[in-house]
Amino acid sequence: MKRTIIALVCGLVAPLAFAQTSTTTTEETTTSTRPTTTTQTTTDTTYETGTVTTYEPGKTIIVRGDQGPVSFALGTAAHIVNAAGQAVTAPLRAGQKVRVYYTGPTERRTVERVIVED
Repeated sequence: MKRTIIALVCGLVAPLAFAQTSTTTTEETTTSTRPTTTTQTTTDTTYETGTVTTYEPGKTIIVRGDQGPVSFALGTAAHIVNAAGQAVTAPLRAGQKVRVYYTGPTERRTVERVIVED
């Protein structure tokens, strides 16, 4: 009789135990001082020296250097300073010697700063 009751209980419980489904989601977070992958963006800043031929404040500057005239786009972040690092408030004139620091490819040069050398 005992066996029959145990068999009956097992027979009734077994389908319920096997019918259950469970989903376990595990999220692993690793904190490390050295990341396994590093994404690094570098922007090269180069410069061109020469004399100003054309200057449109807030728009463009054209500088004649050793390679001939070169055009640059002036963004809102472009700073125009003298050799001491002080901001120049007067507009640039044709013939002034400058050093133009810029980023970007040839077709989209963007000025970061202009240093007036004289």
